[in-house]
Amino acid sequence: MLEVEDLNQYYGGSHILRNVRMTVPDGKLTVLLGRNGVGKTTLLRCVMGVVPTKSGTITWRGAKISSMPTHARVASGLAYVPQGRDIFGRLTVEENLLVGAASRKSPSKIPDRIYDLFPVLRDMKHRRGGDLSGGQQQQLAIGRALMSEPQLLILDEPTEGIQPSIIRDIGRTLRQLVDEMGMTVLLVEQYYDFARELADRYWVMSRGEIVAGGAGSEMDAHGVRELIAV
Repeated sequence: MLEVEDLNQYYGGSHILRNVRMTVPDGKLTVLLGRNGVGKTTLLRCVMGVVPTKSGTITWRGAKISSMPTHARVASGLAYVPQGRDIFGRLTVEENLLVGAASRKSPSKIPDRIYDLFPVLRDMKHRRGGDLSGGQQQQLAIGRALMSEPQLLILDEPTEGIQPSIIRDIGRTLRQLVDEMGMTVLLVEQYYDFARELADRYWVMSRGEIVAGGAGSEMDAHGVRELIAV
């Protein structure tokens, strides 16, 4: 579904991404792991077109999208939940969700499936996003991304700063999206146990390069925990 080949990116004189090669198979949950500062977020931002790539290609469903603007990538089926959530604090929950449907024609209401996935959003739909807890804001950010009806959902460390009960809820929701709704998920994560429990496939990044990959069921056997340990 998504293929990254020989991707390079620089910040100033620093070589951040180094010939990155990675695939995200259709209908699976793929996890990208690595220590802080190894280039994971930069890779996601390149995939979404938020930052340009120096060289290499990004292919989405057989079409090269490396030069495509971000809004066109969203319209083609990609959705992105950034690290830190970036919800609109002064807008209501309902208004935040409708913003996520901007790529669709005339969005006017929230589909029941969004509220079924995140019941707390239904209960708080008239509250401002900034009044929600961190975990509730994360659910709102995921719900907002799902409003574009994506085929590929990309999440950057959704467990950061979230209480354990919400982390479990988010994990169940992601598996439901993949197993019951046929969605493809690319998850950047540092919380190893959460990643191992969810992953169908995994990749490990170190110093801007992909250094390991395989089946999620083999993460322990491949020593992935040690690869990402600080």
